[in-house]
Amino acid sequence: MSTLLEVGSRELDSRSGDGIDVTLLWNPRTNVLCVAVDDEREGASFRFEVDAADALDAFRHPYAYASSGDETYALAG
Repeated sequence: MSTLLEVGSRELDSRSGDGIDVTLLWNPRTNVLCVAVDDEREGASFRFEVDAADALDAFRHPYAYASSGDETYALAG
């Protein structure tokens, strides 16, 4: 996960609602896309890399793409 958020990342889109903030980030140097989620309701936040082909869907449905390593947000796949 070392490439997730590096200096120079650009915000491509963001949205907020019901205590959840979702941000789509892109690092032009590494060409890595990342979705960042801050959930004020649960007091949790997480970030994950996403393939370009899945970026918009992951931005719209971040919990479906969350890493299975975090049981709080893991979904059966």
